[in-house]
Amino acid sequence: MSLGLTTNIIISSTKNGGENHWETVYKTKAPNAVSWYRPHLETSLRFIEQATQGQKNLSIIDVGGGQSTLVDDLLARGYQNISVLDISKSAINGTKEQLGKAAENVKWFIDDITQVKLPEHYYEVWHDRGLFHFLNTPEQRAAYVRQVTLAMKLGGHVIISIFGPQGPEKCSGLEVVRYDVESLSAQFGEQFQLIDSMTEIHQTPFDTKQQFLYCYFKVKL
Repeated sequence: MSLGLTTNIIISSTKNGGENHWETVYKTKAPNAVSWYRPHLETSLRFIEQATQGQKNLSIIDVGGGQSTLVDDLLARGYQNISVLDISKSAINGTKEQLGKAAENVKWFIDDITQVKLPEHYYEVWHDRGLFHFLNTPEQRAAYVRQVTLAMKLGGHVIISIFGPQGPEKCSGLEVVRYDVESLSAQFGEQFQLIDSMTEIHQTPFDTKQQFLYCYFKVKL
């Protein structure tokens, strides 16, 4: 498995945020007042539906879920086995509050993705919109890929959305790493087969535009 950097990765710096940073963000800003907000993550939902092929009982984890509406929309579409992870307790509590009683049907993790203990070879769909590009060191990225490898079933589906080559250099006051398809694939290595990819121009609540890159991988059998 190759975890090394390639020349196609655009690194702004090694600065990255931790629990305190993200607690401040989610305590001081409304869910629709952050640059990554969308009322519905239509592209993520489309990839998840492509992966699940109508099987509503597959185990899905949304990593770095924040206070997005993805979990709401997955529940509304009948998905029954959903986990959400975020480093911010405030983000998780806010999402639980917006779901109300339906939050009881979701498994919640408040932890750092590079350190959390997830069930081994349990998940069939892994979704990450906007977490991976905050991992600025090779060690963080290697730890993330190890987590995916340990947590996913063989044949499982991994959907990663990060800033593309023309994406922002910073987000939420932090420098990020931007990728193209080849450099993101190199980070995950040969065990992950690229199935599909696309770029999306995201319009922020502040009327600016950001280039996101989606890559959909399958874990090889």
